[in-house]
Amino acid sequence: MAKLLTYEQKDTWMDRLCGVTKLIYFLAWSITSMLTYDTRVLAVMLVLSLILFKISKTEWKQVGSIFKFIMFFLVINVLAIFIFAPDQGTKIYGTKHVLWQLSAHYPITTEQLFYELNIILKYFTIIPAVFIFVVTTNPSEFAASLNRIGISYNIGYAVAIALRYIPDVQDDFHKIKNAQEARGIEMSGKAKLMSRIKSTASIIFPLIFTSIGRIDTISNAMELRGYGKYKKRTWYMGRKLQRNDYLCIALVLGFAVAALVITYHDGSRFYNPFI
Repeated sequence: MAKLLTYEQKDTWMDRLCGVTKLIYFLAWSITSMLTYDTRVLAVMLVLSLILFKISKTEWKQVGSIFKFIMFFLVINVLAIFIFAPDQGTKIYGTKHVLWQLSAHYPITTEQLFYELNIILKYFTIIPAVFIFVVTTNPSEFAASLNRIGISYNIGYAVAIALRYIPDVQDDFHKIKNAQEARGIEMSGKAKLMSRIKSTASIIFPLIFTSIGRIDTISNAMELRGYGKYKKRTWYMGRKLQRNDYLCIALVLGFAVAALVITYHDGSRFYNPFI
């Protein structure tokens, strides 16, 4: 059974990096992608993201369903931008080249298409970084990394538990789904979409109650072990930064700085090919 967006040790170069290194990479990469609208920078980031995704050896079965879910919202986002701001590209780039006039208020312009292309590129530069970070980072090591950069260990441990129990929640979901199908509730692709949506309630509520029971068990175990007694704690999975970690951090931060300098060198974060 495929585990979606869960840590899996493959002993790749990416897996051997410290959790702090991968956290810095994820934050720097995401912030850079969010700030820039320079198509040249985004194109380079896209190529590098795909290369790193390939190096990480992340399997499609781990991220395929989540990727399709993100693509669904990407399409909604792109359509919503055109519906509610059809002239946004024209305002940003200062020119107007109409390709097709749908109606008086909805012209399809080259500037609008170029602007929405940048939106799509931003999605595709961040998505691989998210997948790489989640799939190659041990939850306990991630918690230790958060604590190392100054975040309370209570928050870090909560995040680690959430990531660690994703596979268990997935297993419970599939077990409940199979049990409901055995009772005659059709949830496969053969059923109509609305019928499957209505049948989801027969999975959601048992899944919620099962998760609540697991939460109670975990909280009791933590209380019995004296969790939270001290202001600080040590981490079994915490690792010290090695030479490759420092090298990776330097490269990522250097690229982020260079990308932002290129983006803002003319005072605007939008690359304008129309002037």
